[in-house]
Amino acid sequence: TYVVAGWSVLSGEVPYPNADSGTVFWVGGNNKQTNALCTGAEIEGSNGRCAQLKPMVAAGVFAAGNLFTGTFEGGPNFLDMYGLARFGVVYDFTARYVDDLAEVLDMPAIAASGLSLGVDPLGGASLPLWEPIAQKYGLALSVVNQEVDPSFRFVPCDKDGKIRMDCSSPYAMSRLLSLRDRFDLAFACDPDADRHGIVTRDELMNPNHFLAAACWYLFRTRTQWSKGSGIGKTLVTSAMLDRVGEELQRPVVEVPVGFKWFVPYLHSGRCALGCEESAGASFLTRDGRPWSTDKDGPLLCLLAAEMMAREGKSPSAVYAGLTERHGAPCYQRLDAPADAKVRSLLKGLTVEQVDMQELAGERVESVITHAPGNDAPIGGIKVMARSGWFAVRPSGTEPICKVYTESFAGEEHLRRLQKDAIDLLNRLLQQA
Repeated sequence: TYVVAGWSVLSGEVPYPNADSGTVFWVGGNNKQTNALCTGAEIEGSNGRCAQLKPMVAAGVFAAGNLFTGTFEGGPNFLDMYGLARFGVVYDFTARYVDDLAEVLDMPAIAASGLSLGVDPLGGASLPLWEPIAQKYGLALSVVNQEVDPSFRFVPCDKDGKIRMDCSSPYAMSRLLSLRDRFDLAFACDPDADRHGIVTRDELMNPNHFLAAACWYLFRTRTQWSKGSGIGKTLVTSAMLDRVGEELQRPVVEVPVGFKWFVPYLHSGRCALGCEESAGASFLTRDGRPWSTDKDGPLLCLLAAEMMAREGKSPSAVYAGLTERHGAPCYQRLDAPADAKVRSLLKGLTVEQVDMQELAGERVESVITHAPGNDAPIGGIKVMARSGWFAVRPSGTEPICKVYTESFAGEEHLRRLQKDAIDLLNRLLQQA
């Protein structure tokens, strides 16, 4: 029996002591889908799933925020917590993560700025990180919520009365928003610490807005990144990133929804940044090495602080500068009920089935069912014109379909995009 106590929070490479001499097992959550190290065989353990690693693997890269507590029972060939607590060896994941932050962020710049920072972990995995980060790097950082409650009753209800630990929601973030005048910058992570919410003195930033600002900032300041490294975005992330990429003369790699698609590109350096519209992102270290292959919430929160420290203005102001050059897009997602038949129809759509010549009064420039960055099926359809686009795809977790729309020509144009998208969906359903 091997025992691991506390939280598991890690980014970076973790060695497997016996990876070259036998079978290695690890205990984890979503890593099986994102690190491509597993054979796919799953073995039930006393505290969750184990997945057998491929032979001869020397290291793995994991994301921040994976939680594991308790005891795992196994024979001599079993290792708990990624193989690092065998034979009573204790591994401090928090210290490793905190120490390594200096490899990916300009922590001295944040400290030297004297910025007053506030953070709300929303009762989740990032809570044990923030005070060690503040102490090690000398940050003026205050944790405004130390509460841990598995019922999350301290989180304000969302607009529909449900509790969602969504750090992009003004409802879940209402407590931090009420405190924003106390800080130069504030931020939060969702409970599993893979998403970020950025609060300036002006606003809770829209995730797409912050990602565009982060992209512009990173590619201007990470001078050791390869000139060929691009910007990874999911196909429903704002087209502002395409315009920023054009300004920066960086390729944009557009993939289907799901952060797993960025894994090989963050490893290879094809993408230096991978991001998705739901406030998830990760990027390379300052010298161009992989940091994590899943979303890292604390990393993006601290990036906002670095951006403000070095630019001398808030991330909101940085984004405002981008809109002056590239336009101010309006973005909205609509959800509609969808049974299994509708979801199956959407997944099987072909370009030939889309009978559209115009989109919101403009010529249709492109219709895709496969992502241009890797030619993988997107599980739906995306239609693009000069000033806007829409995408329709079924949810992978709920009986709904999602209609994403974005316009660079204002709210009225956005409504026309939405109408055209819904009209197309209705025509397709009638033909089915």
